[in-house]
Amino acid sequence: MSQTVVVIYSGGMDSFTLLNRALTDGLRVHALSFNYGQRHVRELDVAASVCASLGISHKVIDIRAMQEVMSGSSLTGSGEVPEGHYEEDSMKSTVVPNRNMILLSLATGYAITTGASAVWYGAHGGDHAIYPDCRPEFVEKMDAVCRIANYESVAIEAPYLRFDKTRILADGLAMGLDYSQTWTCYNGREQACGVCGSCVERLEAFAAHGLQDPLPYERQS
Repeated sequence: MSQTVVVIYSGGMDSFTLLNRALTDGLRVHALSFNYGQRHVRELDVAASVCASLGISHKVIDIRAMQEVMSGSSLTGSGEVPEGHYEEDSMKSTVVPNRNMILLSLATGYAITTGASAVWYGAHGGDHAIYPDCRPEFVEKMDAVCRIANYESVAIEAPYLRFDKTRILADGLAMGLDYSQTWTCYNGREQACGVCGSCVERLEAFAAHGLQDPLPYERQS
């Protein structure tokens, strides 16, 4: 019987690639998404559509009640989403307090419920400068904790931890993935803004491969 994993699936470019990597590797997948009050909540509609087309289990957990203890991020409505590259200090405003620890804890519970041996999430090298909960030491320690937190041992794995977005895209292109089925922009408008850190990094990845991003943009930096 195939190994079962829970994939934290936001609907974005990285988690879309990760989800398909798990399927390509022959794993049985339960996709898990979260509504934490993000202004780019349309990513959840994208995630639902993809999972339906793939015929895989998809659960969306509403944790908006926790906004009071996860406030202060521009991703949840506290101020404008900054423009520019991830390396700029302004991008720190997009950090949602303790988000990945909370999401990984809930996903670990779901893994036990579904008989999964691991939780996969899309932390990658491009996130390390800004997001503490995407750094290797965080992943290693969460893995250690989740392996002993219950009678059932659940591993925390970030297969793209040492990849940048260009390399993640390369893996997805090799799998023949259609990135029009993703939503990366931190703004939840009709078109991707093209100038937030998430859009800039995504556009750079496509440019590095000599390709045009299939998503429509309001403007590009």
